[in-house]
Amino acid sequence: MKTAVPCYYHLDVQVGPERVGQVSRILAAHLRYWDLDNLVEPVRRGAELLLRAIDAHARNKRTSIEMWWNGQHLITALGGEDPDLRPDQDLRSCLADIAAMSDGWGCCATATGSTIIWFSQRARAGQRVPLVPLAPDPTLRTGLNVPRDEPVTVLAGPAPAPGATLEGSR
Repeated sequence: MKTAVPCYYHLDVQVGPERVGQVSRILAAHLRYWDLDNLVEPVRRGAELLLRAIDAHARNKRTSIEMWWNGQHLITALGGEDPDLRPDQDLRSCLADIAAMSDGWGCCATATGSTIIWFSQRARAGQRVPLVPLAPDPTLRTGLNVPRDEPVTVLAGPAPAPGATLEGSR
C-alpha cells in the first residue's frame, strides 16, 4: 500500500507589482515539484488576486504565504501584517473571485490584528497523488545459489537402479 506524503512550504515576501509574478512562479514550481501540476493554475490565480489586492490596499506590504498538501487538499494561505486591511471592505471583489474558483476559503484575524486569508483546492478522483512506497515486509525465504558451471548429470547425482526406487518406497 502507498500513502500520500504531506508537504509544507512557507515564503515571506514584500509585495510589489514586480513580485506578484515572481511569487506566482515560485508557488507553481513547488506544486510541480510535489506532482500537483493540475492545481498550479487555480493556486496561481488565487495567489495573484490576493497579492494584487494587498499591494493595492495595504500600507504594510509584508506578507507570508504558506501552502499545505495533505494528500487530498491543498491549502494556500496569505497573511498580511497590516492591521488596517479590512477584507470585508478592501478585498470584497477579490474574495468573491476566490470563493468562485476554490473548493473552500476563509478569513481570520490573528492576535496581532493582522489578517489571514486562505483557500483550498481538492485533488479530484483520478488525479495523480504523490505516493511513497512502504518498505516491504521481511520474509524468511532465503535464496539459494544455483551452480551454473556443473552439467545437469552431476547436479542430479547417479541414476538409481531400475527397481530400487520401488523397493525404497515399500
